[in-house]
Formats: sequence, C-alpha cells, structure tokens
Amino acid sequence: MKTNYDLIIIGAGPGGYVAAIKAAKAGLDTAVIESRRAGGTCLNRGCIPAKAMIHAAEVYRQSLEGAAFGIHTQGVAFDYGEILSYKQETMETLVQGVEQLLKGNGVTLINGFGQLISPEKGENRVNVSLFANEGENPSETILTAQNVILATGSKPAVLPVPGMDLPQVLDSDGLFALDRAPKSLVIIGGGVIGVEFATVFSALGTRVTILEALPKILDNFDKEISQNLKMILKKRGVDIHTGAMVQSAEAARTEDGEGVRCLYTEKDKEQAAEGEFLLCAAGRTPNLDGLFAEGAAPEMNGRFIAVDEEFRTSIPGVWAIGDATGGIQLAHAASAHGIRVIETITGEEQAQDLSLIPGCVYTDPEIASVGITEGTAKEQGIDVLAGKHIMSANGKSLITREERGFIKVVADASDLRILGAQMMCARATDMIGEFTTAMANGLTVPDLLRGVRAHPTYNEGIAEALEDVTGESLHTMPRRKR
Repeated sequence: MKTNYDLIIIGAGPGGYVAAIKAAKAGLDTAVIESRRAGGTCLNRGCIPAKAMIHAAEVYRQSLEGAAFGIHTQGVAFDYGEILSYKQETMETLVQGVEQLLKGNGVTLINGFGQLISPEKGENRVNVSLFANEGENPSETILTAQNVILATGSKPAVLPVPGMDLPQVLDSDGLFALDRAPKSLVIIGGGVIGVEFATVFSALGTRVTILEALPKILDNFDKEISQNLKMILKKRGVDIHTGAMVQSAEAARTEDGEGVRCLYTEKDKEQAAEGEFLLCAAGRTPNLDGLFAEGAAPEMNGRFIAVDEEFRTSIPGVWAIGDATGGIQLAHAASAHGIRVIETITGEEQAQDLSLIPGCVYTDPEIASVGITEGTAKEQGIDVLAGKHIMSANGKSLITREERGFIKVVADASDLRILGAQMMCARATDMIGEFTTAMANGLTVPDLLRGVRAHPTYNEGIAEALEDVTGESLHTMPRRKR
C-alpha cells in the first residue's frame, strides 16, 4: 500500500470529497480516509435521506388533497417500507456517484479510521486503522503528506438531561432506522432538523409535538418566516411549544402503548408531552472522537477546531473544514471550505465569497435566506430599503395552490445594492442562488431587473419584490401615501 501523498483528507463527506476532487484536478496526489460510506452524513444520514422522505410525504399529502384540482382519488395509502426503499435507492445512487468521481479523478479512497499523529521530519502523519474483510485481521499503517485536511463533520448532540439514553429516545440516525412511521412523536428542537421531520411525519399521519427552548421556531430566520411556518404546521396538526425548557424524559405508558414522557417547563409551569418516540434534534456537535493522538491535537475553539480565515489550524500544513470548525453547519458550506483550502494550497484565485452562504429549509413551502434581514440592518445602523411580494398574487403559486408565502429583498438605501433576501415559497431553495450570485458580484436592484423573467413562474415573484424596493411593483397594490 502506498504511504506518501501530496494531500491526505480525513472524511469523505461534502467537504472532504469535494476537496479531494478539486485537489486531484489540480495535480495533487490525494488520498481520502473514510470510516463509513463516501458522502458523509449529508448523503447517508442527513440532507439527502431527509429530503427524499420530505418529497415522499409531500406526494402523499398532495394526493389526499387532489380534490382541490378536480382530482378525486380513493384508497390513497402509503407503504412506509417502500418509502424507505426509495430513500435508500436515492442515497445509494448518489454515494456510488461520489465513489466513481473519486476513482475517475485518481483519488485513493481508503476504508478505515484516520488519526492525526505528531509530524515527523517536516511531514504530517496520519495513522490509519484499516477495516479488514471478513476472516482477515485488521491492520494499521502510517501515511504521510505535506498537507492534511480534517473533514470529519458532526454528529447529533445529546441533550444533557436525564432520560436521553432511553430506547424510545432517538437521534436523526435512529429515526431513519425505524421500519414504520411512529403513531406519535415528540421533537426536542424547532430548528431546521426539527421542523423538517415534523413536516415529514405530520404528513404521514403521525401526531407531532415540537418543544423549542427559544422564543420561536427557526429562531435564526426572519421573524415573519417563523410566524408563517408556525401557523402552517399548526394547521397541519403539529403541536408547537416555544420557550419550552426540557427537564427530563422517562418511559411511560401512552395512548399509543409503551412510549416516552418528556417533562418540560413553559411559562414557569411544569408540563409533559407524550409520544411513542422522542426525537432529540437539539443541534449537532463536532465529530472528533479519536481523531487526535496524544500530543497531536491542534488548538481548539471550545468544542471546535480553531482555524484562521483560510482554514489553517495551529499545526503547519494541517487544515480543518466544515462542521468540525463551528460556524454554519451546512453541506454546501463544507464544500466551499474544501475548495478554498485547495485554492490556497495551489495558489489559485479564490472563486467564491464565503461570507455568503445561503440557508435553506425544505418544509412546504420551502424557506431560504441569504445576507441580512431588514431587522438586522436596523440593529447594525444600516440604512436600507426593503421590498416584499406576497406570493398569493403569483400566477404559478395560484395554479399549484401554494400556501401563504412571500419574497423579501433588502437593499442599501444609498445605491440599491442587494444586501439580503428572505424567501418562503415554492422552489425558494432553488431561487435563492439568484440573490447569492447577485450579492457576490455587488449587483443592484436595477441590475437584477434587466433580465426578463418567464411567465408564469415562481421566479416572477423575485422581480415583483425587487420592484417593490422602490415602490414600483406592477402587481402589488400601491403603498399608502403618508
């Protein structure tokens, strides 16, 4: 087995595998060490399986609501096992695609566990515990390289309260492993993971309760987005409690049989929520278990690996990217980090603006945001103009009977340069890229209005919101004169 490379990457998730392909294309002899399947959490246990489940659940919900379009159905049902098979097939296709891309670009993919050990003779070293085939003894080997990238991602955080070790208490991995839809589910956490799973299982008939400690769900998004989503989820039967501080969990006999009771306080009153299962979706923590040999750890920033603006750690030639470094924990952010590291190593021009990472939530309607909100601008003393278009006036939204949604644009009042956008509507996660690109290139409201948008499309709503920045939207009632 070859032991010396130009670059070694620990972790083949969206950060690691993208960095590996970028490095190989730049001529670096690259090895990636992965203890599970290529694609990391995103492809195997996170983004992709969750979005596949969301799509399947929405197809089912829309089938039940077909009468709104004159489509009458009988006996509509779902087979949870078949939904899981569809999810697995989607994951497997993407994972195999990543593995083929790595192989096609000449990247060495090593199935094993990588541990950073102390450098020697000016080279960084990684000890690899190789996974053995059945009947073979496991072995270890030491690989060397001038540069090492730590791309180990994150794992579900465990809430530090009693009862989190009960068999009825699951993380996202455990929820995916169920072979049937729960009859009832209590979700701790009203962030992205919590509301996405609430969307899935409420559509499949599960009674869902969300317990969120903060004052609102999706607390880091625009206030109006949070309020609208709360109303939509409640309309679909989701019971939502904000300002709910979880105290403990205990096994209990519920109306659905053996389950779990979650004790919490809300408005200084002790409360309880019961369900067949409890999902802990209270954030994620860096996956650093066993990553550093004794004396080989870089400087840390709390739980996370400390890095500079170019993702260098305190150890020369050792870099860290993605969830392991804190900040925005998103797959596309990790990929962008990986690209930036390779650009720095090879001396290429930096291609992306890493200050502009869009956030997306795959509920129905979808939610997407980039840049600053109008409220944040005011807090920072930035003089802005905001435009908004209610999507109930959008032809495509009316055709597809979308629920309440909107598009907001925030622009600098002095030059109309785009500073942010918030969207809650169909295809928001696809359309947010238009604003991200505009902001990365310093474009203004007039710049974005030069292009003609097709009709009827959801994208027309962007033009209306842009026009509304200066009060010129053609399909919005005129603002009242003061």
